[in-house]
Amino acid sequence: MTLSDLTPPDADITGHELLLEYPDNRLLIDLCGEFDRNLAQIEQALGVQIIRRGNQLAVMGEAREAGAQVLNALYVRLEAGKTVEPADIDAELRMGGSDKGTGTRDGDQLEMFKGGQIEIKTRKKTVEPRTQAQKAYVTSVFSHELAFGIGPAGTGKTYLAVAAGVSMFLAGRVDKIILSRPAVEAGERLGFLPGDMKDKVDPYMQPLYDALNDFLPGKQTTKLIEDKRIEIAPLAFMRGRTLSNAFVVLDEAQNATTMQMKMFLTRLGEGSRMVITGDRTQVDLPRGVKSGLREAEELLKGVKGVSLNYFTSNDVVRHPLVARIIEAYDKVEPKE
Repeated sequence: MTLSDLTPPDADITGHELLLEYPDNRLLIDLCGEFDRNLAQIEQALGVQIIRRGNQLAVMGEAREAGAQVLNALYVRLEAGKTVEPADIDAELRMGGSDKGTGTRDGDQLEMFKGGQIEIKTRKKTVEPRTQAQKAYVTSVFSHELAFGIGPAGTGKTYLAVAAGVSMFLAGRVDKIILSRPAVEAGERLGFLPGDMKDKVDPYMQPLYDALNDFLPGKQTTKLIEDKRIEIAPLAFMRGRTLSNAFVVLDEAQNATTMQMKMFLTRLGEGSRMVITGDRTQVDLPRGVKSGLREAEELLKGVKGVSLNYFTSNDVVRHPLVARIIEAYDKVEPKE
């Protein structure tokens, strides 16, 4: 659906307002939201004014065309049976109401519905990229054997990677999911923690458990972990293994040493996909120890089958203050 599909021939698109007409009044009610809260969110973000006139919306202001594109994209979502929540509006605002798809699909796991929006289907929820960088990242995860997601916290690197892994596992494209992180304090400090080795390392792995529980019912996750079809383990536990027919995620890769990163990358076996995520500004390695993520990024640039994907503070999808905090730190920290 294009702008012209929703704009009557006599619409004023060159003056002070842009008039949009929507044929389904029920969908228009959902588009506006309770007490017009959806319209208010768009107005605040773009600095426009939106007035409802029957089954029409009048968009006024300098950014009226951008506002119309966002409204049209949200209406397309509703036509496709999707909901429109604040997060969906935020995504369309970030994506600029784009109706251009990536042209890349991988079976039934990565689906693109009308309007070019990408979605990942899991057992508990459907996940959609909320920025152009996330969209490109998700596409590369499904289309490359090895994909890197590099950028600040809160940009969805790990969350989207785990969602993709669960989706491919449920579709039978891989036999198992392997999630790993470096336990950078795996020396003396771990020794002081109570319990066995699992009890000691689980706190480091908790973000991975949290992501899994968002996509799979708790009992199913527990059963799959018991059956070793989902593994969550420190990076050191990967040594000596060949990871075949698996979806493998290495999180917090900036804390892997050069040797650990080489060891992990060479675990990739037949029928597997591997995703490496990290934030180069949050290296916890001892002073003087080079991050394996940095070196891998330098060495693998341009290698066939490898995709490097970058995020900035503009891609932060947590609280808006997180993006402003990252930007403030970026101003005073030395550039990479």
